[in-house]
Amino acid sequence: MQAILLMAGGAIGTYLRFQIAGRVQGYSEGAFPVGTLAVNVIGAFLAGIVATLVLERTSLPAELRTALLVGLLGGFTTFSAFSLETLDLTGQGAWGLAALNVLASVGAALAAVWAGQSVARLWG
Repeated sequence: MQAILLMAGGAIGTYLRFQIAGRVQGYSEGAFPVGTLAVNVIGAFLAGIVATLVLERTSLPAELRTALLVGLLGGFTTFSAFSLETLDLTGQGAWGLAALNVLASVGAALAAVWAGQSVARLWG
């Protein structure tokens, strides 16, 4: 049952990301990816709300917590998980680890995209 709820949440989150990012980007005339930025910020905001309500103020079953936090929000944007985890580190006083998470995540992701593009260009 957990797998089904997780996949359903992921599918809904993915669909919402596609719709919202596309509509927001459609209002923009520039090349800046404002649609993706909007989804990332909305996802991070929702992660703060959902994590606080689900983990601190309710006793939802683990399957539903996973469906909401990992499935729905994870399908919507993994940036929300990154943001929540980084903020949790700062809340624990682990400022160095939080900074490392930001630098490593952004730096490694940019390097990985560049590497992936480079490999793909070698094939084509």
